[in-house]
Amino acid sequence: MRMAGAAVVDCCLVLVFVVIGRASHGEAGRLAGLVSTAWPFLAGMGIGELTTRSWRRPVALVPTGIGVWLSTVTIGMSLRILAGQGTAMAFIAVALAFLGAFLLGWRVIVALVPALQRRFSSPASERRG
Repeated sequence: MRMAGAAVVDCCLVLVFVVIGRASHGEAGRLAGLVSTAWPFLAGMGIGELTTRSWRRPVALVPTGIGVWLSTVTIGMSLRILAGQGTAMAFIAVALAFLGAFLLGWRVIVALVPALQRRFSSPASERRG
């Protein structure tokens, strides 16, 4: 997968995280609120993409996935503090968990698919062997 495609997947998953979070707090539907909540995390994600040189191995779990995930959360939370937005410990824990599942999870799935395809596409006699 090319870097642009991986970055788009990461961006979409960060936006899904923001939309779910806003909806769970009854704040869904306002574009300005969505942008206000999303920009720190998207900036952190972008910095993570650059610092990990994600264009070299965009779907790699290490260093790309781990670096993008931790950058999204740490820089995102730091920018939220600078912008005067909330960063309660529970929110940090939820962001780490959800963004970890999202940003690392799709990379794990992509890594497993070729192995699964080889296993299930080989003739039955080879699998028994």
